[in-house]
Amino acid sequence: MNMSVVPVDVAYSGQLTRSVCDALSETYQGIKCKAEGKSISGQTIPVLSIGEGEKEVFFAASFHANEWITTPLVLKFAEDYARAIKDNTEISGRRAAELFHAVRLFVLPMVNPDGVDLVNGFLQGVLRENASYIAEQYPNVPFPEGWKANLLGTDLNLNFPAGWRLARRMKFAAGFTTPAPRDFVGFAPLSAPEARVVYDFTLRRDFSMILAFHTQGNIIYWKYDDYEPPMSRHIAQILSEASSYPLELTPAFSSQAGYKDWFIKNYDRPGYTVECGIGKNPLPIRDFWNIYRAVLPLMAAALDSAAKLL
Repeated sequence: MNMSVVPVDVAYSGQLTRSVCDALSETYQGIKCKAEGKSISGQTIPVLSIGEGEKEVFFAASFHANEWITTPLVLKFAEDYARAIKDNTEISGRRAAELFHAVRLFVLPMVNPDGVDLVNGFLQGVLRENASYIAEQYPNVPFPEGWKANLLGTDLNLNFPAGWRLARRMKFAAGFTTPAPRDFVGFAPLSAPEARVVYDFTLRRDFSMILAFHTQGNIIYWKYDDYEPPMSRHIAQILSEASSYPLELTPAFSSQAGYKDWFIKNYDRPGYTVECGIGKNPLPIRDFWNIYRAVLPLMAAALDSAAKLL
């Protein structure tokens, strides 16, 4: 019996994420782990890589602190994929070895480790007190469970340079004018180090497609403004069929300055925001398997689509 090294029944932290990434690279020859940057508090941000193909695909999770369940989702897929490669079996109906040779998958499982630590009770002392002070300025956002931002109150998925000024106008009009638990766009594009880590890493690679994992809605956002990269709609339909998540356009209030938005605009290549699960953030870990059953075939379909269509 194969024992999993990815826990799917506990609250995650930055430290647990790093430990799991190390364990995956030690357990599976096909997985490599490398630190690609640091958070506000100095936590290293690891990225996993699997495969040796020319096509590169990127999965990123936990941009938002209270959406941390996306971290075990992408880590569990990485493990299941690596195991299928080792055993020469299939992953969601696709030959893992063929995907391994055609695609190189990169997984950044926790973009926002400080924020996740705050939400899950692993952050104490001065750092938590500072976050609590920020939260006090926005009493309508429950603390800490309503916290989405990084430790200094910047929403990381509103800090990318695609429509940032428009996002700033919209969020300021809604009252998010200073560092906040959510919806503050930052003082400038890429002012948050965690957003800069994702940005710089993307510039160093040659991704054919990216998927950013969030929670709420069981839907897939697949466009940015009027940009529609080649094959983007077709692949979106494949991902939708694999997961039973319908395709939707991003609501106007959240349609700017996200990672997916910048990637589509900058590269004219397919980028998707996958909104997993339904309920109230943070989703409880007991929802893990129900969500994973939907996103496992979606993730496998993304790799297959990159191999065959891009």
